This record gives sequence, structure tokens and C-alpha cells, in this order.
Amino acid sequence: MADKAAPVRLYCFAHAGAGVSAFHGWARLLGPTVETVPVLLPGRESRRREPRLTDRSALVADLLERVRPEPDRTYVLYGHSLGAMVAYTLTKALQERGLPLPALLAVGACPPPDRASELSDNSHTFDATLMDRLRTMGAVPDGAVPGDYWHRALLPVLCDDLRLAHALRVAARRTADRDGRVPVPLLAVSGDRDPLAPPSVVDGWRGWSAGPVVTRTVSGDHFFVREGALPRLLGRAIRVVRRVGSAAAAGPGVLATPHDELRRPGSRALVAR
Repeated sequence: MADKAAPVRLYCFAHAGAGVSAFHGWARLLGPTVETVPVLLPGRESRRREPRLTDRSALVADLLERVRPEPDRTYVLYGHSLGAMVAYTLTKALQERGLPLPALLAVGACPPPDRASELSDNSHTFDATLMDRLRTMGAVPDGAVPGDYWHRALLPVLCDDLRLAHALRVAARRTADRDGRVPVPLLAVSGDRDPLAPPSVVDGWRGWSAGPVVTRTVSGDHFFVREGALPRLLGRAIRVVRRVGSAAAAGPGVLATPHDELRRPGSRALVAR
């Protein structure tokens, strides 16, 4: 039954300054039961002539044109760093509009909105100190100097993306006065060598979902999105989502709920190896 079901659609959102290249190769790692759909924001790659987005309302309007949930199609969101805030914001916007929600919201390499974020918190005073921090993280290519292509074409994208991340975090904190939690299961992933969002910080996402929250740590720095452990982890999580959906279609009592499955201690589906 599950083999005949449509693939689970995985919408992916990249880190600040990036396009969609980080997700190349994911289709092979995730297999035929997952359809990987990287979502490209304006101002880069094939959308480079479009104005970049730096506020929540413009972002939501753009995303709702590109992510169109189907009532009978299971889908999952994954966002990395800035992309985590994009995925969270989209989930809240879908909830506000009464549209079908993702079966799972997965976030990686991102402090929760109520915690400090070293880069986006300083996005409006971009200076040499912040530039040095980006360089030590590996976000600036070796040999990049003022006036070269990276500074002229790519640094402005990174700066605006950090401003967008800041705006999304501020907006999320405002919704928290009512209830900023999303009504879906949430998977929060950290890298064991990530200086910006270490496991102890990423654990704070537990307060941002009304459903079960699972945290996992993989080997890597802030850009562990480029390694194979993350898509393999997501693949296992999506198989849980797919199995739960198949059981629900088969009838009540076959499997309790996705919440129970995600909460199950030691679940192999969500263990990073």
C-alpha cells in the first residue's frame, strides 16, 4: 500500500546567502519515496533579477505562490539556519490561513526565535567584526577581498538574508505573546561543532511546537547541510511520517498517532548515525 502512495514532498529552504545547491544530491540519498523540492528565494540564481526580501509579509506572499499544499498529499518542511526561520514562518502562515499543514516541520542549525542569534541580531550594523566571524565559520571563500565578485554579487545577498532572518525572529517573538507554537511535530537538528547553534541552544525549539519535539545532533559545523548525515536523518523521519499516513488510511487502531511514533524512546527512525 505504502509503495503505491505518492512520494512525500520535502520542501527545503537554504541558509543565508545561499541558493539551492546545498540540496543537490538529496534525491539520491532520500530515495524514490521522497520528492525533494528546494525552494529558491528571490535575488539569487535563476531569480537574481528579482528584489530580495527582508520582511515577513513579502516572504509569506512569495512562499504561498510556490508552496501549494494539497489536501491529499503528505509534505514536510526542512529549513537550515535562515531557512529554519523561513520554514517556521511558512508553517505559521499556513496555520493562520487554515491551509493543510506539513506532517513534520524540521529545522537545523538555528537558535529558536527567543534565543540570541549572533549573526542576524547584528545584521543592521554589519561591520568588520561580523565579517571576521563569517570568515572563521567558512561562510567567506578563501582569498575573497573587497571589490571582488563575492563582495559585489554575493555579500549583498547574505546581508539582506540576515536582515530577513532578524525580521522573522522579531515577528515570531510577537506571535509568542498569543501562541507562537506550531501545531505539528517538530524535528530540531544541530551540528556537534556548530558555534552558532549548538545542541544546548537548538534544544530550545521544544517551546515552539504544540506537538512532539525531537532533537538530534549530527557530526558537523554550521554547514552540516552539505553532508550526508542530515538527509539520511530526514529520510528516516519521513519514513515515520509515511508509515503513519499509510496506517491512518488503513483505518483507526493500526498505528496510534504520529505523535506517539515520534515520541517513542529510541525510535530508530530519528536516530542520527
